Amino acid sequence: MAAFDATMNAVIDVSDHDFQQQVIEQSHHRPVVVDFWAPWCGPCRMIGPVLERLAAEANGAWVLAKLNVDHNPQTAGRFGIQSIPAVKGFRNGRVVSEFVGAQPEPQIRRFIDQLTPRPADGLAADGQRLETQGKLAQAETAYRQALASDASHPAALLGLGRVLFQRDQFEEALAAWQRVPPGQPERGEAEGWIAKANFRQQAALSGGEVEARRRLAAHPDDLEARLALAAAMAAKGSYREALEGYLEVVRRDRGAFRNQARQAMLSLFSILGDEHPLTGEYRPQLAMLLF
Repeated sequence: MAAFDATMNAVIDVSDHDFQQQVIEQSHHRPVVVDFWAPWCGPCRMIGPVLERLAAEANGAWVLAKLNVDHNPQTAGRFGIQSIPAVKGFRNGRVVSEFVGAQPEPQIRRFIDQLTPRPADGLAADGQRLETQGKLAQAETAYRQALASDASHPAALLGLGRVLFQRDQFEEALAAWQRVPPGQPERGEAEGWIAKANFRQQAALSGGEVEARRRLAAHPDDLEARLALAAAMAAKGSYREALEGYLEVVRRDRGAFRNQARQAMLSLFSILGDEHPLTGEYRPQLAMLLF
């Protein structure tokens, strides 16, 4: 789909029927601010004209989409709208900022300023493109340039961490991911990468997979070796074997090793996500052993 033309209306009405096209798809071309409102809502009538005026002033830099929650309950429910006015800013197909309730104009202006593209956004996008192409050194440069412009840019921090992780620079990668601001969509992905890096570090400290298998072959009751092997499997992405190893430690131990294994399994569930088949298979088994 072609991007919005700057001469198109700055304010549009959207519905359940066209929300995907008018908001989600168009937000890949320029930011879309969605005003969830209703005619009976007094505060909505206060901020609605302010948003409309700011959209007109923006001269096409972003578009205001107004959605009547009474007439469009499906979209309102999809985004968990429980109080109005609720205003959400979309960029690249997802919510990147939001507020609820009537706000003064200066605060609304700051909300818009944070939503509209910044130099760091373009640099972070360049970094991601270069990273995808396998040009890690160039990607790192782009991510660092983005962070020089905006030290807390979540996509740049996330991307820099990924590049450093691929170069086995785990400590600096962890530091980058830990700086991703809480509440940002990138934070959840950063937590998953933090868990992966921790597994990689644990495996390295314990001597790796070969050493762990050697120790376990000589001493099958060596729970520390079993933990080390499970960490090595998690580090290389063999998640089933890792989960099975940790679960066996939970079965055999009632002390500190059991707690380490439990925490490791929870980290793996976080990496895999709630919908992954392995999470669905092993989470109930862990619960049965613990409770």
